[in-house]
Amino acid sequence: MSESIITAAIIGIVAIMTWITRGLPYILFAKKSPPPVVTYLGAVLPASIMVILVIFCLRNTQFTVYPYGAAEFISVALVAVMQFWRKNLIISVFAGTVCYMVLIRTLFPF
Repeated sequence: MSESIITAAIIGIVAIMTWITRGLPYILFAKKSPPPVVTYLGAVLPASIMVILVIFCLRNTQFTVYPYGAAEFISVALVAVMQFWRKNLIISVFAGTVCYMVLIRTLFPF
């Protein structure tokens, strides 16, 4: 078998599995409301995942060495302020990313 056929097969399988996992909840809960545990997880998981992502992003920050995590904390604070002000996740994350990149390239070069 050639590489292109194997690659096409892998992409096809991944596409089908993605379609199934995205469409299955709509098929299962089309005519009835979801169970309470699914509703609870839908309300709690987004915030939990964001907390995990913030911890993951800050895990290698060195607080005992200059710049003491200043660029990271300024950027996280900017994301929080933008989110409370604009209520738009894309704008908040974009602003925080730009702020971090500017800070580590100008004020806090490593």
